[in-house]
Amino acid sequence: MLTYAVKLTRTPGEVVADDVDALRAVGFSDRDVLDICEVIAYYAYANRIADGLGIEIEDWYPEDDA
Repeated sequence: MLTYAVKLTRTPGEVVADDVDALRAVGFSDRDVLDICEVIAYYAYANRIADGLGIEIEDWYPEDDA
């Protein structure tokens, strides 16, 4: 699932049916795959809206030390 999430986030144009089949092969149902895809897509959408509007990170949010 995480491999799929990274691929859909970083290189969405490269996601193919085999990626979905890989999720099914480890036990995810079609509904699970849909839910996974929707959550990933929603976060990408929400982040781009925030970035596109220049929204700043809240002061209470911890800094990324990585």
